[in-house]
Amino acid sequence: MARFNLRTIRARSTSPVTSTAAARTHEGGAGVLREPRSELFLLALANFVTQKTFYESGEDRDDRFAALVRKLAVEDPEWTAGLLAWLRREGNMRTASLVGAAEYVKARLDAGAETGPANRQVVASVLLRADEPGELLGYWTSTYGRNIPKPVKRGIADAVRRLYSGTSLLKYDTASKGYRFGDVLNLVHATPDPGKPWQGDLFRYALDRRHHPDTAVPPASSRTLVAHRALMELPVDERRAVVTAPDGAQRLAEAGMTWEALAGWLQGPLDAAAWEAVIPSMGAMALVRNLRNFDQAGVSDEVAAQVAARISDPEAVAASRQFPFRYLAAYQHAPSLRWAYPLEKALGHALANVPALPGRTLVLVDRSGSMWSRLSDRSELNRADAAAVFGTALALRAADADLVQFGTSSAPITYRAGESVLKVLGRFGDLGGTNTTEAVRRHYQGHDRVLIVTDEQAAHSRRGDPTAQVPDHVPVYTWNLAGHRVGHAPSGSGMRHTFGGLTDAAFRMVPLLEAGRRADWPWT
Repeated sequence: MARFNLRTIRARSTSPVTSTAAARTHEGGAGVLREPRSELFLLALANFVTQKTFYESGEDRDDRFAALVRKLAVEDPEWTAGLLAWLRREGNMRTASLVGAAEYVKARLDAGAETGPANRQVVASVLLRADEPGELLGYWTSTYGRNIPKPVKRGIADAVRRLYSGTSLLKYDTASKGYRFGDVLNLVHATPDPGKPWQGDLFRYALDRRHHPDTAVPPASSRTLVAHRALMELPVDERRAVVTAPDGAQRLAEAGMTWEALAGWLQGPLDAAAWEAVIPSMGAMALVRNLRNFDQAGVSDEVAAQVAARISDPEAVAASRQFPFRYLAAYQHAPSLRWAYPLEKALGHALANVPALPGRTLVLVDRSGSMWSRLSDRSELNRADAAAVFGTALALRAADADLVQFGTSSAPITYRAGESVLKVLGRFGDLGGTNTTEAVRRHYQGHDRVLIVTDEQAAHSRRGDPTAQVPDHVPVYTWNLAGHRVGHAPSGSGMRHTFGGLTDAAFRMVPLLEAGRRADWPWT
């Protein structure tokens, strides 16, 4: 008799985030602990380092993160090295990956570990921007002192040869840095890349610029540095004429003049002419961050149209690797309606991984008080709005979705097919406590799946596990945006799955799980 080779039988799918023992959430609700890899994965994807949440201080989160990295660097080095490299690239978590690499090396040196990915390789894998070698040195010396191990030095030296250039020196080698380019070169004994004959001149100039700034002369082999020096030597009263000249934009670009440095060079505010001269050499995210400044300066509609085209270009959005909610921040702070549609398009490109789910879907978005903690000290954005962005995008893309906000109470969010994500966000509110179980119980009505976007810190409920309100054969996906230690429900077996992060990359797991395929760690 046939038992398994039937069209109606689906393979049992599993997800990597796995729960273990029962525990209590910060709000006292019933929850679960996770095995160390799962806990670190979710925390790493939400930890901006030094940033507190509603329930945890920045110091407590950082200590928990470092302890998990040190433990797993010894017990499972292959997995941990893969996480750190992926975290810096696809995960877009720059500081957490740098801290993680330092703690990885420290733990393995202390333990005398000899197998697994090389410490040098792990350090180099997380350094993708020219200011990051100095950042990693700053973390190491402030945490472990000035005795820098050889693997750290060698990994940084590998990155320096890959990252240092005339343009990056002008952008990142500033007096505000604790470790200037010259300091890094001295500490790690980096030698030039043989395939870059100009790099020896650049390294010597970086050292002179650090130790003998009054006599340092840009090398003739670097057109960028020579052009920059020529601009800096212009009398102040002649500089504004450069930006208004027909070739002004070209001269600024050739000299590596950033928008941050332009006001200081002009010794005056950036008016429309100055912005229009530097805009062609600005990156996509620098443009997004300055939309309000463009409006205040009176940038022309013609140039604004060029900016709009660039910030909404799908390739530019992909290359910027920014979190989707960055576009929400720009939308909230840019006063002109001329940016609304380009930002909506850019947000759509940033949410490219959101699947078009078939059947009926229930999307629950946590708008409780703990979700209103800011994502970082440099941002006014919070997890509540990030959750609303992702939940709305899911609902709009799905074939048939009910979108619900919840806290102490819960309520449906109305929307129309094809409506703007950014406009729908205005319908969400602040709903106080966290009664996840009641929200699931009240709004689940035979849906084919349930997705809960939350920090998982549910309050005590007589009904317990919120996912138990859904039949066992229906998949429930919890998307964790905070990385707290205790989750609200089991995960990793049956139809209960947890993933996390602040990008849309996690959505790739949903179609895999529903196709009966294992959704493994993203880097494996």
